[in-house]
Amino acid sequence: MSSFKGPRGTQDILPGEVEKWQYVESALTDLCYRYNYKEIRTPVFEHTELFQRGVGDSTDIVQKEMYTFTDRGDRSLTLRPEGTASVVRSFVQNKIYGSPNQPTKLFYSGPMFRYERPQQGRMRQFVQFGVEALGSDDPAIDAEVIALAMNAYKELGLSSLKLVLNSLGDKKSRSRHRQALVEHFQPYKEELCEDCQSRLATNPMRVLDCKKDREHESMHTAPSILDYLNDESRAYFEAVKSILDRMGIEYEIDPNLVRGLDYYNHTAFEIMSNAKGFGAITTLSGGGRYNGLVEEVGGPATPGIGFALSIERLLMALEAEGITLPIEDKLECYVVSLGEEAEQEAAAIVYQLRQAGIQVDKDYAGKKMKAQFKAADRLNAHYVLVLGEDELTNGQINVKNMETGEQETIALSTIVEHMKRELKGDA
Repeated sequence: MSSFKGPRGTQDILPGEVEKWQYVESALTDLCYRYNYKEIRTPVFEHTELFQRGVGDSTDIVQKEMYTFTDRGDRSLTLRPEGTASVVRSFVQNKIYGSPNQPTKLFYSGPMFRYERPQQGRMRQFVQFGVEALGSDDPAIDAEVIALAMNAYKELGLSSLKLVLNSLGDKKSRSRHRQALVEHFQPYKEELCEDCQSRLATNPMRVLDCKKDREHESMHTAPSILDYLNDESRAYFEAVKSILDRMGIEYEIDPNLVRGLDYYNHTAFEIMSNAKGFGAITTLSGGGRYNGLVEEVGGPATPGIGFALSIERLLMALEAEGITLPIEDKLECYVVSLGEEAEQEAAAIVYQLRQAGIQVDKDYAGKKMKAQFKAADRLNAHYVLVLGEDELTNGQINVKNMETGEQETIALSTIVEHMKRELKGDA
């Protein structure tokens, strides 16, 4: 008999671990609603051209990492490698830009897919949580998105955090910087990796993001985008920093921070973990402004900014800082029964309790009473309800509080109301 395993770069999130995911996803959702961001859900695959145009042909994602296939209608489709392009496509397709409530503030969560070498915290299928704010070029919305990202980590208890900022400027600033980068790197071209040699012609700024050549001497002397910002771009960046200062959010400036996607301009940022033992790749999340992306996918001129974080890396950071999430692995009730009639009645009682909103379970393996009590212990049951043939004949049921050891016998007909009072405080 053959034995199947999950595809390389994927994982099963099992009971005992999945509760952590549920907790952080719920916390992130609550935070977004506090900031007045609404959830959006988009398809897990899109037309390939969306990512080619939206993410950028010169990016590693498009060139090397996308899961692309041809469907039966001979259409090229791609499993989404990131969330922003899909959200922007939906924003345009559904004419959300026509809503009187602007800017449009959205958040999303779901699986993304990238073909890269699997390693700790970096899978081929991973879960990304992100926010997008479309329709405002106010520096205050940049600061709001950054503040939301920082709060996402701090409210879960993380403290070893570093926020890094940069400005990529507007088109004019980037054009001047692009020329300076080409002139700077051209003498070293043959010493750089094949990817950087190609990027030098297509998108020179991406050379600064190369992981292979990061220690090359030319990287340390490359011209900074900050020296090529025009007055408008510089003023915008100063305004973003000023608002962050007023918020009391600390940050560092890194002129080599360019992000991995072609659609960014103006504000770019990353949040990193300084926790010991977190790993060589310290980035937790990143984002920035992407004025021009909406037009690229066929919509009206609309500014936008957003960020995305990896749930896997968030959980890794919590573990690195020794943070235990307040997750209770308890069962409210467990029904122990003995005898055929009692077992059938127990099934009805379990159903009635569940209908009343009470978490409850029972034995389905024909175990003896002692083994059923052991099962209740393993499940950390708060109360055990015991029903035998004698109790059934007398119309009664025994209720034991497993924390205090107290027991009482009550009328079977009142068990639902009794447990609602005990567990929910209902009168």
